[in-house]
Amino acid sequence: MVIGVSESKTLENKRYQINIKSWKLSKNMINQIKKILPILAVAITLICHLFIEDSGQQKKTSQPYFTYFLITVLVIYAVLYIISFFNKKIDKKIIYKGGFYAGVIFFLNILNIITLKYAFLPKLFFPSLDRVLGTLVEDRIFLLECIVYSLKLLFKGFVCGGIVGFITGILLGFSKTAGYWLNPVTRILGPIPTTAWVPLALSTFPTSYSASVFLIAFAVWFPTALMTSSGIHNTSNAYFEVSRTLGASTLYQVFKVGIPNAMPNIFLGIFYGTCSSFITLMTAEMVGSSCGIGWYINWQKQMMVYPGVYAGLIIIAVICTTILTLLFKVRDRILVWQKGVIKW
Repeated sequence: MVIGVSESKTLENKRYQINIKSWKLSKNMINQIKKILPILAVAITLICHLFIEDSGQQKKTSQPYFTYFLITVLVIYAVLYIISFFNKKIDKKIIYKGGFYAGVIFFLNILNIITLKYAFLPKLFFPSLDRVLGTLVEDRIFLLECIVYSLKLLFKGFVCGGIVGFITGILLGFSKTAGYWLNPVTRILGPIPTTAWVPLALSTFPTSYSASVFLIAFAVWFPTALMTSSGIHNTSNAYFEVSRTLGASTLYQVFKVGIPNAMPNIFLGIFYGTCSSFITLMTAEMVGSSCGIGWYINWQKQMMVYPGVYAGLIIIAVICTTILTLLFKVRDRILVWQKGVIKW
């Protein structure tokens, strides 16, 4: 009887170990499939692009840019795929992102088939990917000048608006007198959309460039001020009372108690202001500028050159994503004690 129970437990343990092994094996197979998916997607897209005949309605480009793009993506991913066998961090990342990368490539494949191969959509408004990528390559010098111009404009407006918004938020949070005068102004002027100020700014400021800086600064000022003051107001009074009891001065309470506690809110205000500043930047450049990505998109639209419009949109998406990613990195570094707590 005792031997029977022991054998039963042994068999159960063996079955459990076999199940664990088979589960690990199937999980490993699924992970390998996820890693290979982007390679398969690029291969299928290349086959479709090379072997399905063009409709002939799209303008031919001087070089097969989409083919070059796919080969570049394939080479980069293949290198990462090889490295993943030696680097666990990259391995986890491409397992997690493999499905997404494959989805993006399949989307481009479908888009290429719709626009270039069968021309289901109006060719004027929906150019082929070859033409869009060709614009990015052939106009790269001019586009680079536009990017530099836009970044300079964005930086000046963002810094001015961020500093003024930060100071306004601190005054609203700590000073009742400042709050008495500034609160009504903030509540009245802040909710007005920045684009509504465009006509007034263009007629008030001496140049369209200075007017654009003002508009971007205004777009950043309100969310930064609002979230900074909100963060300070939400600071527990116990912190201030303890610091006062220990003999802390007013400046110490501001810089060592109020502002550190309000940092998560301040970053939220900066993120909101960043998004608003992008919208304002595009609007300001489209209305009263002679350079910049927003101006380039508007110019290409007026010339009915839609590959340039899409190229400009791609550049904006890349710039916005890069800046927001950098902001998240800065936030995680400064607020390391709250990493993962703040969701945005």
